[in-house]
Amino acid sequence: MSVASASTEPVPHVVRGSAAYRRISFGLFLAGFATFSLIYCVQPLLPLLAANFEIGAAQSSLALSLTTGLLALAIFAAAAVSESLGRRELMFASIGLASLLNIAAAITPAWHAILVIRALEGLALGGVPAVAIAYLAEEIEPRGLGFAMGLYIAGTAFGGMAGRVMTGFLAEFFSWRFALGGIGAMGLVLALGFIALLPPSRHFTPKKGFDLAYHARAWASHFRDGGTRAFAKPMLFAIAFCAMGSFVTIYNYAGFRLMAPPFDLGPTQTGLIFTVYLFGIASSSLGGAAADRFGRAPMLIVSLVLMAAGVGLTLTPHLLGMIAGIAVLTGGFFAAHAVASGWVGRLGGASKGHAASLYMLAYYLGSSVAGSTGGWFWSEGAWPAVAGFTLVLITLAIGCAARLGMTRASG
Repeated sequence: MSVASASTEPVPHVVRGSAAYRRISFGLFLAGFATFSLIYCVQPLLPLLAANFEIGAAQSSLALSLTTGLLALAIFAAAAVSESLGRRELMFASIGLASLLNIAAAITPAWHAILVIRALEGLALGGVPAVAIAYLAEEIEPRGLGFAMGLYIAGTAFGGMAGRVMTGFLAEFFSWRFALGGIGAMGLVLALGFIALLPPSRHFTPKKGFDLAYHARAWASHFRDGGTRAFAKPMLFAIAFCAMGSFVTIYNYAGFRLMAPPFDLGPTQTGLIFTVYLFGIASSSLGGAAADRFGRAPMLIVSLVLMAAGVGLTLTPHLLGMIAGIAVLTGGFFAAHAVASGWVGRLGGASKGHAASLYMLAYYLGSSVAGSTGGWFWSEGAWPAVAGFTLVLITLAIGCAARLGMTRASG
């Protein structure tokens, strides 16, 4: 529950290096870890799901796309609900419920029932991403926000890596059902660690009741602010859609390519390749800190160009080229996400939660729409078609970032 100041003195923001800063950073690192391990634990299992249920690549990708698609919609509701319930409590409930649903998916026999559960899991997890960004923007002093946001994004990267690697290992030596259940159990433990670490909000007061008109005005305000802010935020939303869409598309269908000739890798070997997420853990923190020092637009452009270079490397016929390409793509993506999400928080004004929810809506719609669309490109033209599709998305994102760099919308 939020703690309002009992005096007329303003409550100071949390400064970098303090004990509270460390608790917040590590608590939200755990939240990001849990959220992304639960979302993406199915990604290395897509070829196994396709074989087990006798379905195609695009159909198997629904186990992820439905989660991210419903997550995108739930973020809107979560941002509004958190205005009444509080940031910290909603994030804890979201992680706990999603973990239980992941365990339920592991023991459900029917494919369509699994899809329903995974969709519900996306709804549950809507209470974390946008709320986490809003919490950081409200509680951390502006000079330390970029680094704190980078640490949160690092948690999402580490969770995404662990979810992929662990499920690949557990699926090969036990079963894909055991793998899903194990990730769900881990999520419950992480939820308890999160609630024990994260301090209550000090710069947020819950609003009584639910005022739909208020929330509608708050969302609309981010498209009609005066000056360059109204231009900057939609550009950042478009970048989120294109960058996340291209990133998830590569990861969705990389497993299909790696398990087929000429590579013929198994689930564990394929999962281990995704340890390149370590590049995302490092680049998210470095990207956020570099944006604080050198400017957001230049760092955003550099990060997106790295993504394009990574996709190009995956077109080589050699395994090392594929691994190097995924590593470069991952580093570029997480740096771009750290910069863009921190920028949205700075531009959010009095309704940071609503600005963050719009950013995350675009982010996860990109994951859902592009992630499934990539299945058509895989079926029609294999990996070159998938790479071409993602390069188009990244090029659009670079164009938006370059346009932002020509303005003074620095926040």
